[in-house]
Amino acid sequence: MGKLYERIDGRMRAFIEEQPIFFTATAPLTGDGHVNLSPKGRAGTLVVIDETTLAYLDFGGSGAETIAHVRENGRITLMWCAFNGAPNIVRIHGDGEAVFRDDPRWDGLIELFGDADGPSARAVILVRARRIATVCGFAVPLMEYQGERTLHAEYFGRKTDEEFNEYCEKKEFIGVSVDGLPALPLPLPPRTV
Repeated sequence: MGKLYERIDGRMRAFIEEQPIFFTATAPLTGDGHVNLSPKGRAGTLVVIDETTLAYLDFGGSGAETIAHVRENGRITLMWCAFNGAPNIVRIHGDGEAVFRDDPRWDGLIELFGDADGPSARAVILVRARRIATVCGFAVPLMEYQGERTLHAEYFGRKTDEEFNEYCEKKEFIGVSVDGLPALPLPLPPRTV
């Protein structure tokens, strides 16, 4: 039932881009560290750059586990599943990298997201695929998509860059992960774009 792919072809790309939610999974190298699994949404915050490279916006929130893990070891898995239409699950196992606001690539990458960019974008997570696979998804329930939640964008949209930096510095697990790994560099570099 499962199938491996060498690249993200047109049909798979369309499936990925149509999904309103995807999931990221990362873990530290230590055997007793915390595995992180996060849902990601907000339309337009994930782009397929080429046949083996994706990127998504990492926004402000209560933690920075994904950033900490990809900084330590680069391992990341992205997963999409069809909650309507034909059953399907896509997993991309890859090497992740956090690109921060002071990285020379920031301006070019952030432009890929157009209107999905927002004041609380703190990193772009680049993922270079090592393994691309699909499985059936026969047991994934059918659910109806109702729309985007706007609370996150509205909350952070009211903050200046300085206020956002203060927010990040006050949170316990943004500068370091729950396992004590370096996460988001603080103070946040200012936005250039």
